Amino acid sequence: MRRKKRETKRPNIPAAVLHWILFTRHYLVQFPLLTAFFGFLLLLFAAFAFLSPLPPIINHHNHSSQLKNGAKAEESTLSKETSSFRVPRSGGRLGSHLWSSRSSKFYYGCSNASESFENAAADTRKNSDRYLLIATSGGLNQQRTGITDGVVAAYILNATLVVPKLDQKSFWNDSSDFAQIFDVDWFISFLSKDVTIIKQLHAKGGKALNPYRMRVPRKCTPTCYLTKVLPVLNKKHVVQLGKFDYRLSNRLDPDLQKLRCRVNYHALKFTDTILEMGKKLVQRMRMKSEHFIALHLRFEPDMLAFSGCYFGGGEKERMELGKIRRRWKSLHASNPDKERRQGRCPLTPEEVGLMLRALGFGSDVHLYVASGEVYGGEETLAPLKALFPNFHSKETLASMRELAPFSSFSSRMAALDFIVCDESDVFSTNNNGNMAKILAGRRRYFGHKPTIRPNAKKLYKLFMSRHNKTWEEFASRVRTHQIGFMGEPNEVKPGRGEFHENPSSCICEDSAAKARAGLTLTPQNRLDEGHKDGKENINKNETSDVTDELSIEDDQDLTDMDYVDNGTAVKGKGLPGEMLLEEFFSD
Repeated sequence: MRRKKRETKRPNIPAAVLHWILFTRHYLVQFPLLTAFFGFLLLLFAAFAFLSPLPPIINHHNHSSQLKNGAKAEESTLSKETSSFRVPRSGGRLGSHLWSSRSSKFYYGCSNASESFENAAADTRKNSDRYLLIATSGGLNQQRTGITDGVVAAYILNATLVVPKLDQKSFWNDSSDFAQIFDVDWFISFLSKDVTIIKQLHAKGGKALNPYRMRVPRKCTPTCYLTKVLPVLNKKHVVQLGKFDYRLSNRLDPDLQKLRCRVNYHALKFTDTILEMGKKLVQRMRMKSEHFIALHLRFEPDMLAFSGCYFGGGEKERMELGKIRRRWKSLHASNPDKERRQGRCPLTPEEVGLMLRALGFGSDVHLYVASGEVYGGEETLAPLKALFPNFHSKETLASMRELAPFSSFSSRMAALDFIVCDESDVFSTNNNGNMAKILAGRRRYFGHKPTIRPNAKKLYKLFMSRHNKTWEEFASRVRTHQIGFMGEPNEVKPGRGEFHENPSSCICEDSAAKARAGLTLTPQNRLDEGHKDGKENINKNETSDVTDELSIEDDQDLTDMDYVDNGTAVKGKGLPGEMLLEEFFSD
């Protein structure tokens, strides 16, 4: 049975209009004053409409988009700007020099002791009546600098060094001791010709030796140690130097600098357990690709809060990072725009990806990311993963079972990242913390492998204006700004910046190889025949002009806090229990 279609009554529009006209006409005739009044209003309105300017034309679609997205620019403007800024999938035709340097064969690491130093070290080892203990501070790499400088301090003081005590109570909260991170027997034996090292203090006359605790000022010179520490050491015989990080002058004579290199690059070897797992991660990266980049992303919430920078997350970001920042009571109010202009802000993951693409790395490149918890999680990482879909970490390369012996210990996990970053073909940093500095120096010493340090001061302006440029123009500017920031030989002047980042006294130039290549020799670091050693013949990366655009020293004020012997901060006024500034920049 068919259903009847429902008929809808439609209003009779012409009849309704006629009815309204007749109704209004009746009342207007009855009330002539009312008619005159409405006529006057009509004429007045017409006059105003004629004399007033035309109202602005508003794109209501864009306006509603702005209301929904707050900080976003108008869609019509963005569409015009991004039409020419199209990021290519390929990296261009920049050639194989991306993965190595043509001039690396002209440089090698050289840290052997001179004959005079060896003789002096032999005399030093005869004195066993003075014992030096050091308590390191911070994360793995900050502690590494303390251990390195502690050995040199023991040599200066003619003292027996007790195996350094690692920091187990700071922000990093790692209970590991020295022997659980480093091969302690190798450490003692390798340095036996320089300094006598023992694993622990022995009781004397049946009584345990209690060390006298003190601190030395930051960047203490050899003369400083001889005047401040040696008299106390002669009197007490056992002294422990607390919070021992960056407590030795950056500039020492060449033999002491070479001792630093022997400690850092040869004596400090990870335990077999850590080395084996680290090598597995490297092998698994090599199975995926012949070459790979390691990126120390450093985009954790604490890092961002400490930087005082703003990354576009609106009021939510300001509240979240502001709450974390209040942990450091000594920090002044931040000026995000100023910090970014001065190149002190980490790049966002997307900006890092754009920089790497502009330098010539295509979407087929495999990327190993060393990072903790990234602020914003997967949403923040999405643009970087879109640029480099072959995205890896120790957690994706290894099973939870394999990582179980390391996962509860921040220093051991950092050691795994350190190994992969050290073995990578290209290493890119995103801040100038201790891991970045230590790895940059190590990669210079062992072959000048490419190490990218973002020229954040110049890249900041470029990233801000990128939508007004073509991709080709943007990429060209990035490559120009990064000259001198790629880890090549001689790009940083000898003695400039932290020695751990620029170990110039330990890098020699092979004049014979350079002469055979027909290249002009530079006066610095010519081949030192007295230090030439087959075991240390190491390749180096290509040269570029020295740059002063962003000196390594720019970041030193973040960690350069002087302390008097009683441990009270002279500058920075750190409070008990408060995480100190330099601890944060450990890794």
